[in-house]
This record gives sequence, C-alpha cells and structure tokens, in this order.
Amino acid sequence: MLAGVCATDLQLTRGYHGGYRGVLGHEFVAEVVDAPGAPTWLGKRVAGEINIGCGDCDLCHRGLEKHCRKRSAVGINGHDGAFAEYLVLPVANLHPLPDTISNEEAVFIEPLAAAFQILEQVKITPQMRVFVQGDGRLGILCAQVIAQTGCDLTVIGHSPDKLALLRAAGVKQTALSTPELLVQLARSPADVVVEVTGAVAGLPTALALVRPAGTVVLKSTFADQLNEFDISQLVVDELTLVGSRCGPFPRAIGALANRSVAVGPLIHARFPLRSGVDALALAGQKGVLKVLIDPLA
Repeated sequence: MLAGVCATDLQLTRGYHGGYRGVLGHEFVAEVVDAPGAPTWLGKRVAGEINIGCGDCDLCHRGLEKHCRKRSAVGINGHDGAFAEYLVLPVANLHPLPDTISNEEAVFIEPLAAAFQILEQVKITPQMRVFVQGDGRLGILCAQVIAQTGCDLTVIGHSPDKLALLRAAGVKQTALSTPELLVQLARSPADVVVEVTGAVAGLPTALALVRPAGTVVLKSTFADQLNEFDISQLVVDELTLVGSRCGPFPRAIGALANRSVAVGPLIHARFPLRSGVDALALAGQKGVLKVLIDPLA
C-alpha cells in the first residue's frame, strides 16, 4: 500500500469538518488481502473511491451515493483512512489497476478524478477563456486536465517553480499572481474560473476574474470560515457557482495509463508510516507538492 498526503488531510488536522477523529488518508493504492464473498478480488492491486453510501436512501437510489445523507468518507468522515497497514472498503468502491500504472502514480488517482469532475460538471470548449487559480497539488492536476479541452487556459499561481513544472507538462500560459496582474486579468475576465488555492481569499478573487454570466468552480476546502462574501454579485452578474468534489475514477485511471497527465514530477518525498507526523509537517510547508506515506515501510 502507498498513500498520499492531501491538502484536505492538513485541513482536517486544523479542525475542518468539525474535528474529525480517526485515521487520515484517502489517496491510496493497495493490494486486496481479504475479500469475503468476493474471492476474485484477492491479490488485485486497486485504488478506491472514498465515499460510502448506505445504499437504501433516496439519494443512493438516484445514483448520488457520494451525497448519501448517512455517508462516510475514507479518512475524512466516520471511516478510518489509508495511513495504516490495513484499510477496509466495500468491493463496490474498488477499481483494479493496470500494470502500466506504478504505485506512485496510482496514489494520484483520487485527486486526478476530482480534477476530471470539473469536465463532468462544466462544458469547456476550445473557444472559452479559463483561469485556474492555484498552483498547488490539485491545481496542477486540474490545469493538466482542463488543458486537454484546447481552451484558452491561464494558470495563476504563486510559485515560479510550480508554474515552470506546468509549462513542462504542456500548459503554455501561466502567470505569477500579483495585485497588478489580477487587475489586468479582470479587464479580460474568463468564462470559467476554477478556484483551487485552498485559501479563504480565493473565492473573492475568483469572482473578480469571471465575466458576467460566467462560472466559478470551487475546489478548495478549508477549516476557516468565509466571513466576507458579496452574494449580490452572484445575482447581479448572473454567475454560476459550482461546488466540485470527487470525480470519475475510470477517466483518471485512463489518463495515467495513456500518459496524458504527468504526475511523477509532483512527488516531493516519501516517508514510512512511523514518520507520518513528519510527513504531514513537510506537506504543510510552502512549495511542497505531493508527500507519500508507505504504511508497510
């Protein structure tokens, strides 16, 4: 098994989601070592979806299991996560992996699926102007996914090194965030702004960068509360605000298998489970991308 540290893990340690108590970790690859009633899964290398619905409520019956009112979420809500030697999941949550995807790459399936969820929710065409606001772990994945639409994409970030990494991955237009730049971009606003900074200030900035009748996609989750928000702008400018969370695993697996998304350069460090606290501390430092935890090391 191998697991990745996510920004959500860090926010959970700061009180996000009401102060979760349990084992963290929801980005992982693992081998099935026990499968009561489903022996064909034994020995398979898998990734797993994190939402576990009850299967009986109206939302589950409508195919909205990830929004089940009684749902648990691996490493986030009511279900222990992957920073452990063993993890239990329903077989329905599992996805077998091809040998062409390494364990290190497979750790990115869950966040990459979340990036593909944007395209499930918003139609982006080559004629559209799109800003991705944020150059962190998820922002880099979102940018690579959206770039595949052929749209006029600009990634706005705070790190020259991360923006250079994106350009190396084929994202041509990047911009270092400054107050002057944001004013300039606001004069030519985007059709769609994807907010993935993980910061409270991200939404007001995104609203300043989107055109009237445009769409803002929110990917950030954080423990702090958003205290200042002009909701009238949504009405006056007829904006669409889209919350975006988990996404399609098959699309993510396919993108890693065909090498249309590059994740290797995002890996910063790898720790054994006994050094998990150090792993989270490093992942929380400015400029650090993906930190991996090996529960069996």
